[in-house]
Amino acid sequence: MQRRTFLTALGATAAFLPGARAQSQPVRIGIVGGRFGATFQWHLHPNARVEAVCDISKPRLDTLSEVYRCGNRYEDFRRMLQHPGLDAVGVFTPAPLHVWMAETAINAGKHVISAVPAGLSIEELERLLEAVERTGMRYMMAETSYYRPEVVTCREMAERGEFGTIVYSEAEYHHEGLLELMFDDRRLPTWRHGFPPMWYPTHCTGMIVPVTGERLRAVSAIGWGDDHEVCRTNAYHNPFWNTTGLFETERGKASRVTVAWHLAAGGTERGQFYGDRASFLMDRPEGSPDTLVRIARNGQTSIDANGYPEGKVEQQEALQRDYLERLPEPMRVPSGHGGSHTHLTHEFIQAIAEDRHPAVNVWEAIAYTAPGLVAHESALAGGERMQIPDFGRAPA
Repeated sequence: MQRRTFLTALGATAAFLPGARAQSQPVRIGIVGGRFGATFQWHLHPNARVEAVCDISKPRLDTLSEVYRCGNRYEDFRRMLQHPGLDAVGVFTPAPLHVWMAETAINAGKHVISAVPAGLSIEELERLLEAVERTGMRYMMAETSYYRPEVVTCREMAERGEFGTIVYSEAEYHHEGLLELMFDDRRLPTWRHGFPPMWYPTHCTGMIVPVTGERLRAVSAIGWGDDHEVCRTNAYHNPFWNTTGLFETERGKASRVTVAWHLAAGGTERGQFYGDRASFLMDRPEGSPDTLVRIARNGQTSIDANGYPEGKVEQQEALQRDYLERLPEPMRVPSGHGGSHTHLTHEFIQAIAEDRHPAVNVWEAIAYTAPGLVAHESALAGGERMQIPDFGRAPA
């Protein structure tokens, strides 16, 4: 058989292998959760089609139907899973439902993208991982920090070795106005009422883990709360408004994470990465810009009085990109959380189309989520140092 004929036959055969998908066949996705779930761009992706939408609230269901131009509407999640030809499900519901819905969808033969966090206990994370490994379905956590432009810049700098050794990292997530979200329009508690801050760590760990390339292996954490009704009456028995954890990475570096629901400093999601060749400091709420400090390698670096090379400061305007050129042209539009939503949409669809694990796969999702769960236990124990279980990495 001639080489060209053989390759043509091989390609035709591959199209029928388990999990293979022709690029011309769209990924048919169902979306559940009409608040956060309506902020993505599934309808703009050339290889995706929103096949069904679901929410128990009629106004939110109307929003999903309008945004995604989809008339297949469900108020029952299990019924939506039975919709003919559904390939994947987007779970954008309250955090306590994430693992149950993801596990149910995976067991029904659907790929899953889920809002953060991946789960609310180590046992839930074990169940989620078991479902993925047993079925072979793809799972992705929609961690927005991973695709914030500054984090993309830092990830790629780290891959090129431009930081040298990252000797210290930190990240903080301050949610402005969260108290308002702890009650619905009837002033009844929502799932966010008293939610432990370190159960929602992924906007921080989703910067630190992918940029440093290291797992977090141990933590000592301190929580703060007061006598507010929320701290006394929530269903999670959580006494903290804010929690800070000092983590040790797997290669013995220090990393600080703060998640705060109650501060006067303004909302922020930011990280800082300090290397021995370069450091990157994300912008602060008071207005300081993203700043990159480099130590020149050209042999002309000035030396300070202590014999250390002096850094060269470069400001945000010379650094920042939105990376929209990496997306299909119809998706090159502004999106939520620093422009990350379009990239999350694209990565999940392409991972299914290419039959591979997505970037924020189940192993990464657990590596972002588990450290916060252990940090909360440490804070409850007065800062006791605790080990963080390692669930491994995606198979090559």
